[in-house]
Amino acid sequence: MFREIKPQEIKDNPFELIGKEWLLVAANKDGKSNAMTASWGAVGEMWGKSVVMIVIRPQRYTKTFLDQTETFSLGIFPETQREMLNYMGTVSGRTEDKIAKSGLTESLVDGAPVFEESRMTLVCRKLFAQPMEEAAFLDQKTVDSWYPDKDFHTLYIAEIEKVLVK
Repeated sequence: MFREIKPQEIKDNPFELIGKEWLLVAANKDGKSNAMTASWGAVGEMWGKSVVMIVIRPQRYTKTFLDQTETFSLGIFPETQREMLNYMGTVSGRTEDKIAKSGLTESLVDGAPVFEESRMTLVCRKLFAQPMEEAAFLDQKTVDSWYPDKDFHTLYIAEIEKVLVK
């Protein structure tokens, strides 16, 4: 079962947590949830709040859920769940109910999906959303390397409202 801690009590290295372990970004709209993996993001302090920053490309189905809700979750899973994370990152929720097929056990906390199999979940409330624009990049190499199709991410900044750990 989960217990709640403060964001400042998280002991994980954010570079390992986000870049290596990956996050499962999940949102629920109209009683249906969708999720996707993410390996880009940040945690920190903004506007006097503990926040996360994530980016999602416009073509991702989960983005439609995130854009229509106030809350979302970021699930962190043990390495034993790597196969599930690979599946969640490669199959689109447009074509199948990937949460059901993944075997994850879902419940909602403050409107955000939380999965029993996670080792930690951040329940977040959106504060800011802004599409990235090519003109704002100061390094053209970044655009050339990461955005050859000009499908720039949307940046979301969200307050961490709850941290649930096992």
